[in-house]
Amino acid sequence: MATRFPQQRITLPTGVELDVAVAGDPGHPAIILLHGFPESHRTWRHQIPELAKTHFVIAPDQRGFARSSKPAAVSDYAPAKLLADLLALADHFGIDRFTLVGHDWGGAVAWMAALNRPDRVERLIIINAPHPLIFQRTMFDDPDQRAASQYIRAFRNPDLEGHIAEIGVEAYFAKTFVGHADQAKLALERPFYLDQWAQPGALTGMYNWYRASPIIVPAMDEEPPRPAFLDKPFAPLAMPALIIWGMADTALKPSQLVGLTELVPQMTLVKVDAGHFVPWEAPDAVNTAMRAWL
Repeated sequence: MATRFPQQRITLPTGVELDVAVAGDPGHPAIILLHGFPESHRTWRHQIPELAKTHFVIAPDQRGFARSSKPAAVSDYAPAKLLADLLALADHFGIDRFTLVGHDWGGAVAWMAALNRPDRVERLIIINAPHPLIFQRTMFDDPDQRAASQYIRAFRNPDLEGHIAEIGVEAYFAKTFVGHADQAKLALERPFYLDQWAQPGALTGMYNWYRASPIIVPAMDEEPPRPAFLDKPFAPLAMPALIIWGMADTALKPSQLVGLTELVPQMTLVKVDAGHFVPWEAPDAVNTAMRAWL
């Protein structure tokens, strides 16, 4: 039986209401867990009970996902607004500094928070989420990564929701994770995914994260202008960081780890034999790495 976590409905000054799973003693050090696409706080179902032994754990369903608010405009999912949600959530609980954990899109927010607000992020844990400089650079320099990222162009297609409506959410679910996740483990979670995706506006909310992102994903036969910042100095991360990486990830190639040492001077890298959805595909390895590092 899949674990359920009680959630609080929290209204933020950023204009959204988020469902937030909270566990552990509020007197303990705070740790905030940010999920990615196409998931929810349940990404962390194996980590929350473990982390709650020593930390105050906060795991939101981010804007656009599950039953949290789903603003209609693409601009409502701009990076600055996603970062604002995170900081407002910490403020709601009276938390000044915290350990931040992010997977996939949650990792994108976590990188952004750590790079821009080192006054708030004490330590960073990233799980299969690329550093923004390396990710954009590999779109131009690594043909394998560019090919693996073409799905982003598809997710930005405004006709996508219409296509899903035609084939049905269940048929779409069957296609979404093929080749990207452990099918046996996924089967246990299928009802949760289908329930969350079926919420009004959920699919559009999730895809708007891709549509609002400034990341340039060229077509395979395209040669767009190269962004100047790719070849300029980039500020190194200020705090210690644990990078946990599922090496069988088909969406994020090993090139995402090349050059990371220079950008993350206080880095601990743990490679895991798993695909993209490492937190629940290899939960024991993730929990062990987190425990040792924290």
